Amino acid sequence: MEYESVLLVKPEVFIYKIPPRANNRGYRAADWNLGEPTWTGRMRLAAKGTTLNLKLEDKTTGGLFANCPIDTYPGVAIESVSDSSRYFVIRVQDDNGRSAFLGLGFGDRSDSFDLNVALQDHFKWVKNQEQIEKEKTQPKQELDLGFKEGETIKINMRITKKDGSEGTSRTKAKTGTGILPPPPGGLGKIAPPPSGAGTVRQSPGTSPAHRVSGNATEWTDYASAGSAPAQNQQQSSSNANWVQF
Repeated sequence: MEYESVLLVKPEVFIYKIPPRANNRGYRAADWNLGEPTWTGRMRLAAKGTTLNLKLEDKTTGGLFANCPIDTYPGVAIESVSDSSRYFVIRVQDDNGRSAFLGLGFGDRSDSFDLNVALQDHFKWVKNQEQIEKEKTQPKQELDLGFKEGETIKINMRITKKDGSEGTSRTKAKTGTGILPPPPGGLGKIAPPPSGAGTVRQSPGTSPAHRVSGNATEWTDYASAGSAPAQNQQQSSSNANWVQF
């Protein structure tokens, strides 16, 4: 069940009998007898679903004087005059379908502005409702978001470091980090051993004579130790070839 909703109420409007339209230029309020309206009463704009009616009612009793069904705006049912924003021409109809054109006027321009806004808002809502009903009956076309054959996509990515600076996937070579170059002519040389590396350390209180009385292994060690001075001389001669830094 649809309920009637009131969109606009104006407590005082003026109704005029108007002469037939003389040409296609539109109606002019100056052609009416504006000082002597035919009827004065209340205007009520009411909607029931998508149906809209402009009703002229008595101020005191609320009795209906005339009804103006409006199917579109602007249109034949209600249109503005060419020489004023406060006056309109409306087409009223009775229950038998007979119609007549009357002049409608407001004492203030803000009242006529409110009527314009209410009419536009209603028919905008009607258009939206029709679009919604149309979408219910017609299935929506689904978008094909898949890749076509041979189609590729390129993504540019930026790598952000922890300190907030931007970097790339390639690591830059570090230069000037404090690594010293090798000395000239020093590649492949090994440092000489310490000067005392070829000598045999004897235990305290042990003499060579005491070790001679031992087995042959001890004598061999003693003989090897005796050859240490010759090795030291050979190493010391090789040390002379080293360049000291």
